[in-house]
Amino acid sequence: MENPGLDDLKTFGPVEEWPIGRLFGAASRLSGPIVWRIIERHGISPAGFFLLRLLIVEDGLRPGEVAKRLMVTPATVTSVVDTLERNGHVRRERSYRDRRGVMLLITDSGRRFLAEKSGPIGRDLSGLYDVVGEDDEAAVRRFLLKLIHKFENYSPDEEGKGDGA
Repeated sequence: MENPGLDDLKTFGPVEEWPIGRLFGAASRLSGPIVWRIIERHGISPAGFFLLRLLIVEDGLRPGEVAKRLMVTPATVTSVVDTLERNGHVRRERSYRDRRGVMLLITDSGRRFLAEKSGPIGRDLSGLYDVVGEDDEAAVRRFLLKLIHKFENYSPDEEGKGDGA
């Protein structure tokens, strides 16, 4: 399998001649499922892993805030928290400020799990992305930082209107 997942894009010509944006989009599209498989090999869903990592940094978040930060739906957070709670890695607690609200808290088990799994997952992911040579690293870093900045500040209202197609 020479270019897995790129067959539908062959109409754009040889991949070596694609514009940077198309290459970035293709790499982004292909990376997601591979990253998910790498994390799942370690016995946790990617959403569960990233949720625990979020709670390590900022414990006591509301599920809606977790959904927003992880860019998933509230229903996904509920499902993931149900599993993590069953495994003893998180607990739900009523908000002391607003008794109707629920806070998500990482447990000692969740902290131990992350301590055990973060290193191996990080090494596996680093190996996946270890494709930039030292001579190219500064240019790739500048490109990605500029792209992230552009994405963070993107407003469709400020862009020109499309052609309506």
